Amino acid sequence: MAKPLVAIVGRPNVGKSTLFNALCGEKISIVSDIPGVTRDRIYADCEWLNHRFTLIDTGGIEPDNGDIILSEMREQAQIAIEAADVIIFVTDVREGLVATDSEVAAMLRKSKKPVILCVNKVDSYEKFQNDIYEFYNLGIGDPVPVSASSMSGFGDLLDRVISYFPESTGADEVDTITKIAVIGKPNVGKSSLVNRLAGQKRVIVSDIAGTTRDAVDTTVHYHGRPYILIDTAGIRRKSKIKENLERYSIIRAVSAVDRADVILLLIDGTEGVTEQDAKIAGIAHEQGKGILICVNKWDAVEKDNSSVKKFTDKVRQTLSFMPYADIMFISAKTGQRVDQVYERIDRIKENATRRVPTGVLNEVLAEAVSMQQPPSDKGRRLKIFYMTQVAVQPPAFVIFVNDKKLMHFSYSRYIENQVREAFDFSGTPIHFMIRERGEEGVS
Repeated sequence: MAKPLVAIVGRPNVGKSTLFNALCGEKISIVSDIPGVTRDRIYADCEWLNHRFTLIDTGGIEPDNGDIILSEMREQAQIAIEAADVIIFVTDVREGLVATDSEVAAMLRKSKKPVILCVNKVDSYEKFQNDIYEFYNLGIGDPVPVSASSMSGFGDLLDRVISYFPESTGADEVDTITKIAVIGKPNVGKSSLVNRLAGQKRVIVSDIAGTTRDAVDTTVHYHGRPYILIDTAGIRRKSKIKENLERYSIIRAVSAVDRADVILLLIDGTEGVTEQDAKIAGIAHEQGKGILICVNKWDAVEKDNSSVKKFTDKVRQTLSFMPYADIMFISAKTGQRVDQVYERIDRIKENATRRVPTGVLNEVLAEAVSMQQPPSDKGRRLKIFYMTQVAVQPPAFVIFVNDKKLMHFSYSRYIENQVREAFDFSGTPIHFMIRERGEEGVS
C-alpha cells in the first residue's frame, strides 16, 4: 500500500516550514521571518505510531494577492491540496483569525479532503486559550493547538492525521499485479515508452517538455500477465522550472514511485547521463525500489564497438550508489529491445520479493566468514552469530553479532556481495541491519 500524502498549507508566515522541519525531525525547509521564503514545496517521509506517510511543505496561500510569486505559490499549494490525502491547515494564534484564513478555509472545503485545523505558536495553552476558540469560526472542525518552535502538541496533531489513513492489513503482502513507474527528466521519451509497452497510443506524446502533468496509470497485458504502467511528469532542475505546475511534478513522481514495484528510469542516450538523472534515481533508490535503467533514443546515437561499454561505465560512475540496477539500451521510437523490458521487469520483481530460508542463508554466511575473516579492533574480533531475512521489497536482513561497532562498512558490503552472488538480487537494493544478540527492536 502506498504511503498517504499529507500536505501542510496556510497563508504565508504562520510557521508551516518550522512545523514541517519539527515533524520530520530535521531542518529541511528554509525557515525565515520573511513571508514567501518557501517558494517550492519540499517532501519528506515521516512515521507516527507505525504509520508511514509523506509530508509535503508548501508556499503560503494568498488568495487575492496580485503578486506573481505569491500567485504561483497559491497555485502550487492548490496542486498539493489536490494530490494530498490529508491536509494540515496552519494558522497563527498570535495574529489571530484574519480574512485570508477564512478564504483558505473556503478553498479547503471545496477540496472535500480531510482537513485538520492546526493553530500554531501556542507556547502557553492557558495564555492563548480564548484566542484558540476564535478559530472555530472557520467552520472546519476543532482546532489543534501546537507550538512548532517548542515542538509541543504534536501528539494530538499526528493522532488526528493518522485517524484519516486507511486501515492497513499489517500483512507483508505482495501484489500479484506488477506496478511499473516510468520516471526521468522531461522529454526523454517516458510517454513514448509507455505507449510502446502498452501497444497502443494511450498517453499524449509531445516534444514540449512537461506535457505530462500528472501520473497516469495504464493497465496492460503482456503474454497473459497484467501490469500497471505509471507515466509521470518529467522532473526538471529548479533553474529550468518556469511553470509552477512543474514544481509539483516531483511530488507526483514521488507518489508514483511509492506505489510502484519496479521503476523504469529513462536516460536520454543522445544527452548522456547527468547529475539530474542521479537526483531522480535517488528518489527510487531511497524508497528501496527495484530499478531498471533504460537508456532511450539509442537508435539516434552514433556508435562504435565500445559505445555501450563507455556509456555503461559513465552510468555506473554517475549512479554509483545503485550498482545493483540493470541497464538496457532501447529505442521507444523504433521499438528496439523494448520487447525485452517486460522480461527484465519480471526478474526484478521476482528478486525483490525473494525470501531465502534462514538455514540456507546461514550456510552462505558461514562460507563467507570462512573465506574472509571478520575484522577486529584493539584485539577484539567481530563474531557473527547468524542472519535472517525480515522483509521483502526490498529484501532486508538482520545480522546478529557480538558487537555491532566492530562491523565495518567494508565487511558489511562484502557479505552483501556474497549474498547477491548466491541468490541473484540483481535489480533490487538489499538492506542489512546489524544487531547485537538479545537486542530488541527486530521485526
